[in-house]
Amino acid sequence: MAAATTTTLLLLLLCAAATHATAADDTGFTTFKLYFHDIVAGTSPTAVRIAQASSSSTSSTSFGAMVAIDDPLTTGPTRASGTEIGRAQGTYTFADQKTFGLLMVMNFVFTGGEHNGSTLSIVGRNEVLSDVREMSIVGGSGKFRMARGYVQAHTIDSGATSGETVVQYTVNVKA
Repeated sequence: MAAATTTTLLLLLLCAAATHATAADDTGFTTFKLYFHDIVAGTSPTAVRIAQASSSSTSSTSFGAMVAIDDPLTTGPTRASGTEIGRAQGTYTFADQKTFGLLMVMNFVFTGGEHNGSTLSIVGRNEVLSDVREMSIVGGSGKFRMARGYVQAHTIDSGATSGETVVQYTVNVKA
């Protein structure tokens, strides 16, 4: 009887372990938050307009303008309260004539923290006046080689008075 009980217990433990591994494999997402600081004013801007259509300056949505970015990524909502863990490098284009809709093409380049040396490649529509926006993770390198997933962007500070827009990014990634 003791051997049957031990065998049954072992079988139950193996089934439980297999179920847990399957659940982890099915979802498989690593989720973390970081803060993106888009600085357009001051002596050291990190976002600079590099091109525009002749009508961009009169468009209510800056349609046709393109901005190059090398924005700090931090662990906290202010640069003073968080540690810099990387940079968001790439471009965004004002791609909508009716609202502030950006085409984002950027890499999150991790230079510190647990993802140091890795990158994530992100592409998608960013309708900045919406509360939460979702963009695709289309690849990566290092720890995130062959990554896929999505990021959700939520504006913390629009930068209307400071010239520094702060966006919280929730990263959901499978590698």
